[in-house]
This record gives sequence, structure tokens and C-alpha cells, in this order.
Amino acid sequence: MSDNTDRLWGARFKSGPAEAMANLSRSPIAYFRLTPYDVAGSKAHANGLHRVGLLNAEEAGKIIAALQGIDEDFVANRIEPVAADEDVHTFIERLLTERLGALGGKLRAGRSRNDQSANDMRLFLRDQARVLVVALLELQHALVAQAEQHTHTIAPGFTHLQQAQPIVFAHHLMAHAQAMHRDIQRLQDFDRRFNLSPLGAAAMAGSAIIKDLHSSAAEMGYAGPCENSIDAVASRDHVAEFLFIVSMLGVNVSRLAEEFCLWTSRQFNWVSLDDGYATGSSIMPQKKNPDIAELARGKSGRLIGTLTGILSVLKAQPLSYNRDLSEDKHAVIDSLDTIHLVLPAFAGMVNTMTVRKEELLRQAPMGFTLATEVADWLSVRGTPFKEAHEITGKLVQACEEARIGLEEATPAFLANVDARLTEDVRHALTLEAALAIRSGWNGTAPAQVTAQIERFKAQLSAQRQWALDYTGPRG
Repeated sequence: MSDNTDRLWGARFKSGPAEAMANLSRSPIAYFRLTPYDVAGSKAHANGLHRVGLLNAEEAGKIIAALQGIDEDFVANRIEPVAADEDVHTFIERLLTERLGALGGKLRAGRSRNDQSANDMRLFLRDQARVLVVALLELQHALVAQAEQHTHTIAPGFTHLQQAQPIVFAHHLMAHAQAMHRDIQRLQDFDRRFNLSPLGAAAMAGSAIIKDLHSSAAEMGYAGPCENSIDAVASRDHVAEFLFIVSMLGVNVSRLAEEFCLWTSRQFNWVSLDDGYATGSSIMPQKKNPDIAELARGKSGRLIGTLTGILSVLKAQPLSYNRDLSEDKHAVIDSLDTIHLVLPAFAGMVNTMTVRKEELLRQAPMGFTLATEVADWLSVRGTPFKEAHEITGKLVQACEEARIGLEEATPAFLANVDARLTEDVRHALTLEAALAIRSGWNGTAPAQVTAQIERFKAQLSAQRQWALDYTGPRG
């Protein structure tokens, strides 16, 4: 390793670190993807040093130009870290001093790796929130595209994995889309909450040199600086919250994944997968397996584990900064890499699936899914619902014994169960009637589902615009 002067912290040490220490301390190569964000913070800091007179205009200009060159070279893969680069901060300072000589070393005044590291992660997460939203919107658009084709496709709805009431299949698909819509809202809420700059907190007590923190915050796209310098460098609840959102998204995807495993089974037979989004068996030639769904379901466990890991790291840490916090990068990068593997594959699977409408229609009335229509019909006509529920239960028992469906009950059969079950109840015992009557704002009536989809599409457009309008630094 190089001598102590090449490191950011070696001045008071007589010798360099042991090899084992250096190996443990050195950032994994994946962490260097934070380089563009460290460059952005360094540019803002250079301007801050210029404002207080530690850099003149020419010096600040040279440093900012060199930083811009480093950023461009990094993105183009013309430069890469070497073994002596302990972290992204060391990497950039080495390149600056190589390109600018002693001037490159002036940039270190008034800041610490503590506030740099905290700032890099915040900038990275704010950027990646938008990247994640754009990726998730592809899955949302796939769900909406399928839903638009099935606003009149009648299907059985389930509770407790038992057939419950008839619905339109679009309503079921949109239920999944609505859950993921909240994941996007969580990312937007996250961004509003952590739209504050840690830069200027220095090691933990604040910078003795840089006082105008609002200007540097604005340069990086923040609303302002963090209120407390200790909190700025020592807190990682923004990391935990981001990982929760990604984990929740993984859980929501896994719920849809489980349904695909059911829907594509021979027992359900609701959906057929495109050959490009399924796999076969190495021994059973007839198999067509929903591997994307199963892999996504498994990845959700990984995301939950990563969230649990970072919460364990944060638990009981004393203020202020501790090196344990460097685990935040591993957790975030692994979770992002994982979810970005899942989303495009899942979107493709949803977009190319074929829904077997006739099979859904055949199964829709099975399991006496129209029973609630009888109870509601009686209740509307003055029968207390408790009694209506009991009468309907008796009717279901009678139909089971006769091995007929509710819709097959004759007027005489109905009257034999209870005199209040007149022939008119038969008008309620159709799938179409059961759907049409549920015409409230969030109901499964085709017209309401169509309206829901239109509102949802407008929300998707607004969310995409939110992602595209970001003015902070991007990697």
C-alpha cells in the first residue's frame, strides 16, 4: 500500500495498516458506483470554499472542471479504482491530485468523510427512487394493459383461497396495481422527507469553514440542509426506510407471483404464459413452469433479509458516526440490484400472458358465489340481515343436497326453503346482475372498474413525470 500521505486519515500514524485491516476497511468495488454523487457533492463544496475565500475563482473553476472530467471518465469506464483507493472519497482525491497537483488537496478543507458518505447515499437514494419508479411503472403499465382487456371478463373472486363472489378479472388485476401504486407513493414520501443535505455537518459538529449550507444544498437539488449536524452524519433511517419500501414492493410482487403460480396450474387453468417467460423440466417434457413468479417470490425473502440486516446494524448505535454505518451501501446496492432483476422479467410475463376467459366464466358461479346476492336481496326487501343470512345458508344446504347451483333453483324449490324466497330472487342470481349491482366507487361493476383504470392511468402519468422532473445529480 502507498505511504500514509496517500490516505485521508494517516497523518498521525507511524506506519500503514496491516494487510488484514486494509482488506476489511477497503470498499468493495460495487461501492464506487457512488462516484457521480461524490463528484456532485465535491463540486458544491468547491463552490462553498470559493464563497468563503479558500479558493479563488480560477482555483474553483479548475477543481470543478477536473471533477467533471473525472465524472465523465468514470461513466465512460476510462478510469477505475486501484487497490490503494480505500473508498470513493480517496479515489476522487487521488485523481484530483494527479490532475491538479497540490490544488487537488485543497478541496478537503471544511468537510469530512462522514458528511461526504452521508451525502453520497442521500443523493444516490433520491436518484435511485426515480429509477425504481420508472422500472415499476413498466409493470404497472403491463397490469393496466391486461386489465383494459378484461373489464367484462367474469371471474371468481376469493377470500381464504375459497371462491367467494363473482368479479371482473380486471378488478383483481387492478388490486395488485393499486398496492404497487402505494409503493411509488412511499418513494415520493421518502424523497420529501429526506430532501435535506448532510453536507456541511463535517465530522459531526458542523464545519468551521463552510457556513452557507443552503447554497450548497440547492446546488445538489435539496430543499435545504439538515437541521442537526450530529443527526446528519449518524442517522441512516433514510436507508432503512428506502429498504422497507423496496422490501414492501418485493412482498407485493411476491403476492402477485403466488397468484401466477396458482393461475397457471392445471387445477386453476386461468392463465397461459408466453414461452419466453416460462421454463421446462429437465426430466418431465410436458412441464411449463412459472419460474419467473417463483424466482420473484424467492427474491422477496432476500429483500426482507437485507432490511432486517440493516435494522440490526442500526440498533443501539451511540451517536455520532460509527463505521458500522458503511454497511448501508451493501444493503442498498444489493436490494436495488435484486429488485431490478425482478421487475423487467415480471413486467414481461404479465404483458405477454394469455387469460382463458371461458374457463374463468365457467368457474365464476362455482362454490355458490351468488349466495350473497340472495342475502342482499332479502335484506333490501325488509328481512333483517341476520335472518337473511340464515335463510340463504339453508338454501345453500338444500342446493348442495340436491346437487344443483343456486341459479338452478326453481320457484317451488325456493319457496320450500322459505316463503320469502319468491320467484323474483332469480333475477338477482346471474353473474351479470351480481357485477352490475356493485356499482359503488370501488366496486367490481365493469363501468366502475373502467373508471378506476382511467383514474389510475392519470396517476401513472403524474408519477412518471415526477421521476423525469428530478433536477438533482444522477449516476
